[in-house]
Amino acid sequence: MPAPELPPPQSSLPESASRFGAQVLADAAARARDVRAAIGCPPRAPSPPPPPATSEPAPSALGAPSAMTPAPVTAVQRLLGGPTGLGTAGLRICLREELTAPSAPTAEGKAIPGLYHHPIAEPDPVRVEEVSRRIKSWAVDEVTLYPEDWEEEFDGFSVGRYMVGCHPDAPGVDHLMLATRLMVAENAVDDYYCEDHGGSPVGLGERLLLAHTALDALHTTAEYQPQWAASLHADAPRRAYRSAMEYFIRAASPSQADRLRHDMSRLHLGYLAEAAWAQMDHVPQVWEYLAMRQFNNFRPCPTITDTVGGYELPADLHARPAMQKVIALAGNATTIVNDLYSYTKELDAPGRHLNLPVVLSEREGLSDRDAYLKSVEIHNELMHDFETAAARLAADCPLPSVLRFLRGVAAWVDGNHHWHRSNTYRYSLPDFW
Repeated sequence: MPAPELPPPQSSLPESASRFGAQVLADAAARARDVRAAIGCPPRAPSPPPPPATSEPAPSALGAPSAMTPAPVTAVQRLLGGPTGLGTAGLRICLREELTAPSAPTAEGKAIPGLYHHPIAEPDPVRVEEVSRRIKSWAVDEVTLYPEDWEEEFDGFSVGRYMVGCHPDAPGVDHLMLATRLMVAENAVDDYYCEDHGGSPVGLGERLLLAHTALDALHTTAEYQPQWAASLHADAPRRAYRSAMEYFIRAASPSQADRLRHDMSRLHLGYLAEAAWAQMDHVPQVWEYLAMRQFNNFRPCPTITDTVGGYELPADLHARPAMQKVIALAGNATTIVNDLYSYTKELDAPGRHLNLPVVLSEREGLSDRDAYLKSVEIHNELMHDFETAAARLAADCPLPSVLRFLRGVAAWVDGNHHWHRSNTYRYSLPDFW
């Protein structure tokens, strides 16, 4: 008897989503006036003609494509506009051109000339102070993360300012702390296992595997379960991972927690590739390096923007290839920002540190200056691709959770650059201009 034929796979995305998308695209313009009136926005003036191309950055990473990558402005893209004040991202529907521009950044630090980015207002100092106080208490008292002589370096990292700037729609400090603990734990793994504070490529796979079980629990026999549980306290990275993940899963849905585990696996895979190159004393091809950087990058941070924002992007919407492309491009662009701002810091460190300018110089025979400037161009192309992909997805699937998530990812991209630019304790620019 032949096996019965299986029915074609069905998406769990609600059927109403596509109908809703078509309806919103059809009548968004007609309803915009009523929406603006309901929320107190002033009437919208006729759109001015497109401005000429300029090197000045656009006011937002989402919904305002660069002059270098022109795209038609749809009703949905216009509706993405909203206030940039603390806690308001994704909540209102005022058009961007009707909003007051954010105050100019006040922190020190010079942006890389020619780098495509979007300035943000200085993160709220009250939140920064409270997050900084709580994260230091967690690191010192709860997980014993670092010895006393690391205190200045920990303070200089300014992780509170970093996370407040990256998550402007977080409802409160408790939500911000979800991201902050994870950021500190990830950096502890990088420092202790990979780089600055005793890290080594030798044996890295074993260390990462055991640390990953603090995120993705081991399910084994009763005889060996206690030994594994005890191992989670064996070193600072595992203690930090265990504690940060415990806090996270209390606030996250099961699918959000599993999403984070998946992206942390990606991160660890990237660590292993870089470690293999170090052991072989091998400089990869440029495309190989960029492939590694799609895994060894900031992706776990923007992917949790909905958890930190206090809402959930449903799993099937997050898994859509278009959304995965947006998140990947955001992670790639923000990681090249790190390569560029940490360039001189890594040159001063012992050994050879792979970053995009170093790989370009080695593989394409460029001078240090030309390799650095080409890295800026690569970053800019990734940023434009990110913004184009995000705007297209917003138009194709204008569900409220999708739009808010896209705004959250864009805010993370902008906040990440702001922190790198202004953290003069850690970073300084090369003298290439």
